[in-house]
Amino acid sequence: MYVGSIDQGTTSSRFIIFNKAGEIISVGQKEHQQIYPQAGWVEHDSHEIWKNTQEVIGLALGKANLSAKDLAAVGITNQRETTVVWNKKTGKAYYNAIVWQDTRVGSELAELAKDGGMDRFRAKTGLPLATYFSGLKLRWLLTNIEGLRADAEKGDALFGTMDTFIAWHLTGGVDGGIHITDVTNASRTQLMDLQTCAWDEEILNVLSIPKAMLPEIKSSSLVYAKAKGVLGGVPLAGILGDQQAALVGQTCFNPGQGKNTYGTGCFLLMNTGTKAIPSQFGLLTTVAYQLGNEPVHYALEGSVAITGALVQWLRDNLGIIKHSPDIEKLAKLVDDNGGCYFVPAFSGLYAPYWKQDARGALVGLTRYINKSHIARAALEATAFQTWEVLEAMEKDAGIPIASLRVDGGMVVNQLLMQFQSDIIGEEVICPKIIETTALGAAYAAGLAVGYWANLDDLRKNWGIAHTWKPAMDSDKRAHYRKQWKKAVAKTFDWED
Repeated sequence: MYVGSIDQGTTSSRFIIFNKAGEIISVGQKEHQQIYPQAGWVEHDSHEIWKNTQEVIGLALGKANLSAKDLAAVGITNQRETTVVWNKKTGKAYYNAIVWQDTRVGSELAELAKDGGMDRFRAKTGLPLATYFSGLKLRWLLTNIEGLRADAEKGDALFGTMDTFIAWHLTGGVDGGIHITDVTNASRTQLMDLQTCAWDEEILNVLSIPKAMLPEIKSSSLVYAKAKGVLGGVPLAGILGDQQAALVGQTCFNPGQGKNTYGTGCFLLMNTGTKAIPSQFGLLTTVAYQLGNEPVHYALEGSVAITGALVQWLRDNLGIIKHSPDIEKLAKLVDDNGGCYFVPAFSGLYAPYWKQDARGALVGLTRYINKSHIARAALEATAFQTWEVLEAMEKDAGIPIASLRVDGGMVVNQLLMQFQSDIIGEEVICPKIIETTALGAAYAAGLAVGYWANLDDLRKNWGIAHTWKPAMDSDKRAHYRKQWKKAVAKTFDWED
């Protein structure tokens, strides 16, 4: 028997099948369209995503010559905060899914901040007011989509993040689909109280969101229902937001253990145990996971909006490279960044600054700079942003990170990983299985059905593939860090 994992990401949907050792047996993957109706708006077609999800499940099973009967359980992991609303009678979405990167609610932040400032909801939710989270996206939909509010008030319109949308369809859709989310995804809506893990009536009233449209909040590892359709009969038994799933996949079950995932954006999470630590240094306090009926575990998180997306931008918008992996070859043609720094604040700056009005900047340009320097500066931006988040995390938690566990698509980039180790001055460790997001969801589902007996079973699966050690002298490191901070300051207050 195996465990399946639906990994519904920002750019593609995948289905990955794992064995007991946590090894990949088969993968199906399909990209979906990125929709940009106007500057700052980012959308997905949720129906295209559901169609792709079914396709990749069939693809992965077919490749491995397996059927649904060979799966002990299935888990879901998803791009977080992306917001979709659909009709429970027809299954049709009222509007495209509004993606986590979308900034259309920016103008409403100042209005909300008039009463209590940008930290108005932080004490309850662990989150500052930002365009990032789902609550304001949902309010925008309720305000702007004709007939939606009336349907929501009578209980016909359902809200969810992508895990909720997939789970509803997977378990029957209009024919008895379950309307649920897990504590990790709920903690990213800015509508859930971190202590009670329940929807907060006061915030719902402030944002005028009808409670009837919200999903039921569940543990991250639990048998929720049996799937219908393409995975008919397989228990749906795990749900985790993608970054929390990577934390579980990296087996960071002890307080002080952390991981960084390098994808479209970068997400650094540190387990803080069963205590939610309020951040003083620009980080988010969030739910890490809940396994079965055990207490909820919390994490500190630093989110960086644009990392891998910057490589895509160089590829698609500027045509500097043909394929994303080409960036390493191009960057290696020069020994350093030539004095140029690239701050990709395309949709504002996330942790630790939280400046919605920042915009991207390429600074330090001279006639000497060529496209190789720009490619190198783009890669280095990922490492610098990670360092700043790490610095904030150590201050907040009072726990130094002795090494950084890394995963995600960009860890295959040797130049980036070495520079990451150099700039933080610590070891960077990559596990044997870098698909830790999908693995985390598989672990949550497998634990719920007894496929894995306990956390020790999972820890045994974790092995090191590569370690990068710092090789930069401290003066050079200090210079790079100082110049980066200077570059970041240039992006502030760009938008009025």
